[in-house]
Amino acid sequence: MPSVIAPIKGKATSLDIAHLAGVSQPTVSRALRGSPMVNEETRKRILAIAEQLNYKVDKNASNLRRQHSGTLALLFFEDPTPDESAINPFFLSMLGSITRACALRGYDLLISFQQLSNDWQADYEDSKKADGIILLGYGDYLESRGRLERLVEQGTHFVRWGAVQADTPGVSIGCDNTQGGHDITAHLLAQGRRRIAFLGHASNHYPEFFERYLGHRHAIETMGLIADPALQIDAITTEQSGHEAASELLARGVAFDAVFAASDLIAVGAMKALLERGLRVPEDVAVAGFDDIPLASFMTPGLSTVQQDTKRAGALLVEALLALIHGEPVESQTIPVRLTLRGSTGKPVA
Repeated sequence: MPSVIAPIKGKATSLDIAHLAGVSQPTVSRALRGSPMVNEETRKRILAIAEQLNYKVDKNASNLRRQHSGTLALLFFEDPTPDESAINPFFLSMLGSITRACALRGYDLLISFQQLSNDWQADYEDSKKADGIILLGYGDYLESRGRLERLVEQGTHFVRWGAVQADTPGVSIGCDNTQGGHDITAHLLAQGRRRIAFLGHASNHYPEFFERYLGHRHAIETMGLIADPALQIDAITTEQSGHEAASELLARGVAFDAVFAASDLIAVGAMKALLERGLRVPEDVAVAGFDDIPLASFMTPGLSTVQQDTKRAGALLVEALLALIHGEPVESQTIPVRLTLRGSTGKPVA
């Protein structure tokens, strides 16, 4: 940095400081308010430039940013989808209930699509675009956990839809994945199926899928059966991934008479792969999913699945976030699920 900076025409701005310091404008904002996210050397450089430019923080604007904006932010995160929308259709089903809940509480809703590579936690902490954030989707949980921890450290008001676990940063609202996985598998077992494959990740990288797998395995073991590791194939929430997982299952040559997919989209892809091999659903292989997205009821045969209460979920997410904003104690919450049985698993046994 030069010892003397040439004068700037007009009133200096934080963008001028950012340009001279070789940093981003959000970094300047953090440094000027003493954020620990900026290292000491960078902070001193920014403060020195600000002093030479006779830069003064607009206190009126600063005070305005500290006041409630009357807006909540809903952040969707990218998912690979065949229609290139990159938004999980299950999350779209929540949108109406979240919007309605905001309107009832007198809040506007700012909807934003975020790439997982973006610095979204800094963007919304620094800009004060909204009083709080609702997070839908996060990709690999272990990769995203650090960002959630930073939100907590920064004091950002946020809630997320996801698995409710004791060590998860912040407040989570989620469904009873374990019970849902157990119940749909118990239904398949009641239909006489004994070799039930699970398509979906079964690790802490995808905790919701893992909980569904644990419920699935518990139902099998309760029947005195053994959950065969060869019947578990990793898959993410896309039709393509479901198709690939079912194709791999078939290529392994292991016997199976049912598939429990960790999401409806995985199930849809799996059904296509089975039909391409000449297998009938449900006569040869019963198929079940999880979520009950609108597409499930339009499949032929209709897809049996585990329904998540998106209407209640949306309302709870908004209520929890507003409670946090108002300084009230909030705990994570799990909501129940229920089975929606259709033709893909056959007629229910009386």
